[in-house]
Amino acid sequence: MASKHWDFVAISSAVGVDTLIQPVQQLIDNGIPVIQMDTVIDSSGSTNITTFIEPDNVFMGEASATALFEKMGGKGKVIMTQGTLGHTGAQGRAKGFYQALAKYPDIELIAKDPANFDAHKAAQLWENYLARYKDIGGGFFHNDDMALAALKVIRNARRNILISGIDAMQPAIQAVIEGEMVATVRNPSGRIHWGALMIGILAASGVKNIPKHILADGPLVTQQNGAGLLFMENQFLL
Repeated sequence: MASKHWDFVAISSAVGVDTLIQPVQQLIDNGIPVIQMDTVIDSSGSTNITTFIEPDNVFMGEASATALFEKMGGKGKVIMTQGTLGHTGAQGRAKGFYQALAKYPDIELIAKDPANFDAHKAAQLWENYLARYKDIGGGFFHNDDMALAALKVIRNARRNILISGIDAMQPAIQAVIEGEMVATVRNPSGRIHWGALMIGILAASGVKNIPKHILADGPLVTQQNGAGLLFMENQFLL
């Protein structure tokens, strides 16, 4: 890709920070605007990327974890199932989780393992957790795919464990509405990808005053607002 010509390039969710610096630098050297989405490409910040558009991962992690801890009554044992450790979005979600955890001294973190945003791996982890721990009050997940996969495992084991996730996928919103998940938080991917497209067009047209960082926001999804959010998503899809 780096050896070809493009009007602009937008890169979403690089698997690991600092893994794409060389080809991205080659694109930039060829005068091609590069927009990064969701996760940082160069941790040093020295690569002259046009802009970074991302959700507030720290907020999402803290909001989802706080909702979970409140539902747990502020006490009990919790497990965090992480995304890819080298993904800066996952790092932000973990930071938000720890910020929430610091406010609840009676919540005990008993395990924190990466499932790399992989539903199958998350299910395997939770099969092991259920065999190992007889007392699990809650599970916090870095995305809804992993949360929903673990939920199936928990159901099959007939265990009562509260869970929360991130991304506000439609099945997760429905699970929140039905009380099977405590909460999720919208990852405003529509804004991020639409924004990257529009910024790319502007950059390719010669616009220079593009901010280096653009934040896309999304709300905490609860039983109170879930139906409205789901309705609006369905209208958008239509």
